[in-house]
Amino acid sequence: MPGPAAGTAVAATTTDVVCLGESMVTFLPSQPGRLADVPSFGRGIGGAESNVACALAAAGHRAAWVGRVGADGFGDHLVETIASYGVDTSAVRRDPLRPTGIYFRTATDRGTDTHEVAYYRAGSAASAMSPANVPYEELFAGRILHLSGITAALSGDCLALLRELTAARPGRPLVSFDVNHRPHLWRGGDADASVLLELARRADLVFVGEDEAEEAWGIVGADAIRAAVPEPSVLVVKRGSAGATVFASGLRPGPRSSNAGGAEDADTVTHVPALRVDVVAAVGAGDAFAAGFLSATLRGLPVRDRARHGHLMAAAVLTVPGDLTEPPARDHADRLVALDDDAWGTLRLGPGWTAADRASEEVRTP
Repeated sequence: MPGPAAGTAVAATTTDVVCLGESMVTFLPSQPGRLADVPSFGRGIGGAESNVACALAAAGHRAAWVGRVGADGFGDHLVETIASYGVDTSAVRRDPLRPTGIYFRTATDRGTDTHEVAYYRAGSAASAMSPANVPYEELFAGRILHLSGITAALSGDCLALLRELTAARPGRPLVSFDVNHRPHLWRGGDADASVLLELARRADLVFVGEDEAEEAWGIVGADAIRAAVPEPSVLVVKRGSAGATVFASGLRPGPRSSNAGGAEDADTVTHVPALRVDVVAAVGAGDAFAAGFLSATLRGLPVRDRARHGHLMAAAVLTVPGDLTEPPARDHADRLVALDDDAWGTLRLGPGWTAADRASEEVRTP
């Protein structure tokens, strides 16, 4: 299948981050309980990559989302809603033959045994994305191209597309990859594990949860994960309430390569504790963390500050019912990021904390 022309490079751009992936219409329950018992649902949107794009645009960055939706009302709703956050959706393609994906979920935390999700995405418009039908000029027009392992699971053509986009070539944008292991999407035994590891090793900046690395790869601990994924310039291992560990071979993420002396750049390892958060709904935090980290990366901030911005963006989402919310104002977030370690350690955030005029309510004693 045709892919980008050899030597495709990043042109002068007005886009900071381009995110590619499937977004779906999500139906959220009106009350707790089994899907069989919920009488009605409210409509929203869901999609890891579009969540990142929306959060970045809301934080003041120039973000674009590239995807494929059906020529239907749900596709209209997705494009219009994502665009309402300030995201450029001009490169989204419509498929006249395949529908927009939808899903239903229960109100419980997805990490519990009672959580249910019913996906109706097989044969969706997004699953037809391939190297033959995506707009490469738009995909390579940003400073960062953000992808996730969810797309690779949608179809063989989608996997071929991710392999094209993560292939080494001169002038490619910085490739950010969130592993996002979703076992229920894969059909084929251990294929998902090897594919996700392959794609992670081809990226420049990788996000992976310590729990999903153990589930997908049987690897335990941040150091062991780095040993298995040595190539990316920056590897972010998310450790839940324990925080995040960042392995970086340089302040600006980029392909790890030999220097003039022939030796690889040495890693710096930075551990950044998580915040204490009064959680309203444990959904969307991983996408928000990635958006916060990418936002600070675009600004050239130190590694510690990148991870702290990730934690703050995640806290903003954790303290609201849905996957998306207005992030804290940049100067507000910067003040919190600049706290010393002791003050950061005593910070506790609850609903409404992102409003700058309530800053005095943020810091509480244990």
